[in-house]
Amino acid sequence: MSHRFDAVLPAPFGKIGVRADGEHVHEIVYLPDGFDLIAPASALARRVAAQLDAYYADPDTVFDLPLAHRGTAFQRKVWDAISAVPRGGLTTYGTIAKSLQSMPRAVGQACGQNWFPVVIPCHRVVAANGLGGFAHHGEEGFHLGVKRWLLRHEGAMLL
Repeated sequence: MSHRFDAVLPAPFGKIGVRADGEHVHEIVYLPDGFDLIAPASALARRVAAQLDAYYADPDTVFDLPLAHRGTAFQRKVWDAISAVPRGGLTTYGTIAKSLQSMPRAVGQACGQNWFPVVIPCHRVVAANGLGGFAHHGEEGFHLGVKRWLLRHEGAMLL
């Protein structure tokens, strides 16, 4: 299965699909192992692959990728707030909601609509009483396993 990705890259927790053109990364997707690897076909896709590999080796890696302009104004505010959470840190949906004068559920929806996971680290946002969901998925399964791996990799204190 390829689902028209410009690259499908190996990851410690499965695979990552990348959609990019010559100028912008349009989407990054967590994929289970059932997807076939696709070598990066463009300079930008190779740049994504190199930065992801650097992150897997060192969680302090700073991503520097040209991301496509995606999302609503509110979603972009949530993603900016998420991007401000340092490596190894956590915040809650409620904390972000309060800072944006919104509701935790709206923040959770914006997190789930994140087109650029890992680069915009939505895995650093948790529920007030636990890990919460991830990528619009519930409390167990592949996506929550990815969230746990990312948090452990970054040295965050797991709940």
